[in-house]
Amino acid sequence: MTLRTTLITVGLLLSLLAGSLQANSKHCGDQGVWVEILGAGSGELDDGQASPSYLIWQDNVARVLIDLGSGSQVGFEKSGASFETVEAIALTQLSPEHSSDLPAFISAAQSDTRSLRLSVLGPTGDGQNHLSTREFMQRLFGANGVYPYLANAIKPRASLGYRIRGVDVQATGSKRWAGYQTEHVKLSAIPVNSGDTPSLAWRVEIDDQVIVVTGDFNNSKNLVATFAKDADALVVSHAIPENSRGTLRELHSRPSQLGRIADQANARMLILGHRNARTRGRESLSRAAMEENYDGPILFANDGECWGL
Repeated sequence: MTLRTTLITVGLLLSLLAGSLQANSKHCGDQGVWVEILGAGSGELDDGQASPSYLIWQDNVARVLIDLGSGSQVGFEKSGASFETVEAIALTQLSPEHSSDLPAFISAAQSDTRSLRLSVLGPTGDGQNHLSTREFMQRLFGANGVYPYLANAIKPRASLGYRIRGVDVQATGSKRWAGYQTEHVKLSAIPVNSGDTPSLAWRVEIDDQVIVVTGDFNNSKNLVATFAKDADALVVSHAIPENSRGTLRELHSRPSQLGRIADQANARMLILGHRNARTRGRESLSRAAMEENYDGPILFANDGECWGL
């Protein structure tokens, strides 16, 4: 075991101990940056997990939500987080397994006391089968949308007490987007390839810590390792086993690829979300494939877990 791995493992064990001491608490920890798994599943009806969703905490304050798959609202309620402090929702895709609980959050927040503007950031569309994020929100919350009673939320002068701003982030090409920064959080994104679905990977910089959430991607552009350089946590979709072929490899990266990317990025830990029936029960095989290239901690995510950085 290398010195780097030893130091990382010791730090991880301390984080796990802190998490275990907080087992009866709704919060991950009082100090530092934490990644809470609101949903570690894939949208299947029988996996017992919520669909992909991650909550980023800073010093016991919820700051950023990445993806809002089905069941994530329940996970958020269990976390004890306050929606008042969430600055941004970043979506890797607009497919249901990554975004279906967005209306539930917006509807529930009507009774919230927040005044901070909420930014919902996500991919551009393709002009055919996939809407852009702003179009998606109009279809949901516009005056002629699915939930017209929420239309006020996206108006310039919202009477909810706060305004929701939809932001389209370019999901084609290779240019890095870095159009969001506040006192606490900096968000950037790059397009990634997952079949014909416009997709993004997100980089969250907060309190000198970096979390990168890739969403679904096949790494055909080979951009993620550079984008995730020196990440404290690299959160990826573990949706296919090593022996996958055909269409699945057009949508997702195999375990060996994930390990190679984590190594090239020098990621401090690798967190595997978006787990499904294809990969559950094969953890030892997946771990072995990743460890061919990566010697850092590999964490198989489950709903409700919190990982301190």
